[in-house]
Amino acid sequence: MADAATVSANTAPTCSVPGPAFDHPAQSLRPVTRTRDGERQSSLECVAEEVPVAMVYNGISHAVMLATPADLEDFGLGFSLSEGIVRRRAEVLDIEVAGHEAGIEVRLQVSNRAFEALKLRRRTLAGRTGCGLCGVDSLAQVAREVTPVSARPQVSDAAIHRAFASLSDAQPLHRLTGSVHAAGWAAEDGSLLLVREDVGRHNALDKLIGALARAGHDPAHGFALVTSRASYEMVQKLASFGGGLLAAISAPTGLAIDLAARAGITLCGFVRNGQKAVYTEPKD
Repeated sequence: MADAATVSANTAPTCSVPGPAFDHPAQSLRPVTRTRDGERQSSLECVAEEVPVAMVYNGISHAVMLATPADLEDFGLGFSLSEGIVRRRAEVLDIEVAGHEAGIEVRLQVSNRAFEALKLRRRTLAGRTGCGLCGVDSLAQVAREVTPVSARPQVSDAAIHRAFASLSDAQPLHRLTGSVHAAGWAAEDGSLLLVREDVGRHNALDKLIGALARAGHDPAHGFALVTSRASYEMVQKLASFGGGLLAAISAPTGLAIDLAARAGITLCGFVRNGQKAVYTEPKD
C-alpha cells in the first residue's frame, strides 16, 4: 500500500485529483504530526474525503451512503443495477448530481416499472464505509437470489497478475491518500480497461459497474479485480452485472464462496506476489 502524500508545513502543497464540479472535493490537505525515533515533524497530508451521498429516485430518497465524491453518475447507475432497482441501463432515464451543504444528491429518473417495484420494497438504507448489508431489515432480504451468469472468460494466471500489476498506476487518489479501495475491469488478456476508487470497497465496485454499463462493456469479455477482500455483497454485485470472474487481493468469506458457486462465478483470492487461490471454478 502506498504511503499518503506528505509535504512539509512550509512548502506550498498540492493535493490534486480531478473531482466533481461542486464544492465537495475528493481529497483535502490536513495537518498531521508524525513521530520517528522520538523526533516529531509537522506536515500537511492529503486525505480522502467521504460525504453523505443520497440516492434519490423520481424525487424520493431511497439510500444514503458515505462515499468518495467522485464518479457519482457511475455510482448512481452502478448502485441501481447492483441493487436490482433497475434491470438494465435503459431504465435509468436521467442522472443529475446536485451538491448541498450537508452532502450530495444523485437524482435518478427511472422507468415507471422500476419505480413501482422500488416503492413496493422501499426501505430506509443508512450506508457507511465498508457497509455490507446496510438497511436490510429482514433475513429474507440477505438471501436475494441471483441469476447464474453465463460469462466464462478465458483468463490465464498471467493475465490476472498483469492486471493487478497495472492497478496501482491507475489509482491517483490512493497514491495521494493511502486510504481508498479500487475496483478495476480488465480484458481477458489482462489489459486494464477501467478503474474506479472509493473509501468503500462496495462503492468502488458500484462505480465500476456503472462505468462499464455506460460504456457498453460486455461482461462476458473480461473480469473484475478489487483491492479488498471478496465479501458476499461484492460477489452479488458482480453477478448482477453478469461478470464471470472476481479476483481479490485479500481473502473471500465463506458466504461469498457459496454465492459464487451458485452464481457460476470464478472467485480468486490472495492475488499477490505471483500467487493466487481459486475458491470456485465453474465447470461447463
